[in-house]
Amino acid sequence: MSGSALFFLVLGLALIGWLTARARAVRLGGATRLHSLPGQHGWYVAMWVAIPAFVFLAAWGWISPQLVREGVLASPQAASLPAFAFERSAILAEARAIARNPDLGAFNPQAEVLAPIYRTYLTRYAWIGTGIALILALAGGLYAFSRIAAPFRARGHVERGVMLILLVASLIAILTTLGIFGSLLVESARFFSIVPVADFLLGTHWSPQGVGVAHPGRDLGAVPLFWGTFFIGAVIAMAVAIPFGLMSAVYLTQYAAPAVRRWVKPMLEILAGVPTVVYGYFAALTVGPAIRQFAVALGMPYASSESALAAGLVMGVMIIPFVSSMADDALAAVPAAMRDGSLAMGATKSETIARVLMPAALPGVVAGILLAVSRAIGETMIVVMAASGAATISLNPFDSATTVTKQIVDLLTGEAAFDSPKTLAAFALGLTLFVITFLLNIVALRVVKKYREAYE
Repeated sequence: MSGSALFFLVLGLALIGWLTARARAVRLGGATRLHSLPGQHGWYVAMWVAIPAFVFLAAWGWISPQLVREGVLASPQAASLPAFAFERSAILAEARAIARNPDLGAFNPQAEVLAPIYRTYLTRYAWIGTGIALILALAGGLYAFSRIAAPFRARGHVERGVMLILLVASLIAILTTLGIFGSLLVESARFFSIVPVADFLLGTHWSPQGVGVAHPGRDLGAVPLFWGTFFIGAVIAMAVAIPFGLMSAVYLTQYAAPAVRRWVKPMLEILAGVPTVVYGYFAALTVGPAIRQFAVALGMPYASSESALAAGLVMGVMIIPFVSSMADDALAAVPAAMRDGSLAMGATKSETIARVLMPAALPGVVAGILLAVSRAIGETMIVVMAASGAATISLNPFDSATTVTKQIVDLLTGEAAFDSPKTLAAFALGLTLFVITFLLNIVALRVVKKYREAYE
């Protein structure tokens, strides 16, 4: 049975358990007083039907592929597989794909031989998993149904079950973050065992295509990448996003009529929903050539359309909704008494905004800017499509520049060996970017916390 069919089957059993348990609780309630509502008895049974089965299916989805692989490797037909792990894994992957879709053609003759064996083991373990999941669902449902009685405290059990589900969901998010950080840390440690940390963080020459064997750190100095990331994401993009974001927030909160705000604010926030690849196309096909023509008109005939200015301008437009939304919330959170008191003292609206509202909302605005910076320096698609791959250190926005995210994409989309310094450098760059954005988010959250303590 397929995974989706089994999923809906378990949900159907849970629904049946809910209806049956609720009906029994209603009957019991007609004769005596129930401690919990009938629906809570139903949820108790439904949880006992669904949760054990789903937990088992999640574990089985990780265990069964290993069992299938071991079964196939133990067959006589697998004795002729190559000893090299990569080739053997490629043949097994092709056999698994053919087993699941017989219409696929076989590139390797060994994969076609192993496909029927793969199909046999896939079917066998799929039915084993189905049977165990259904047994767990039925056993859990019968156990929960047997406990339904007038004094049974179903409400407490359901609330604890929901709390456990929420705790698991929170732990998944935390463990995912720790897993990402751990994987980056392990691979970065391998990189730094080859390249000294000082050469990577302080070196000014970046040329991963020609890494020397004796001294790989000489060609993997990441300072030009850090400079390009900072120049594009934190200077040029913020020079666009901060003024326009703040001015739009001031207009929408202080000057715009309610009818205008209802239309303009959603239109502004549409920018946040535009896919970044669309911004990348716009930067590469429209903004980049226009900036190059402008640079040529200024007397720079060798200007490139893949300039830092092109990527930064489009990235700044993309970041405007982030700054505007945070500034809007910060201005709206300022107590009305401060604004009214300033106006009552004879200050104009512009003076009230400049001398009362903006200073009071400054912590929230700064937090929004920091979050926008962390968003900008982690942007990938715009810089991949609009920025150059040339690692340079220049203050001229018309020159080519590259970023950390652009180089990560370039390093991981080649044919270099996975354990080579060139490929491992991508993990070191990712770890550095992770730490920078993590610190920026911490600072922003602390600023927001201090701001809320001041006005709540």
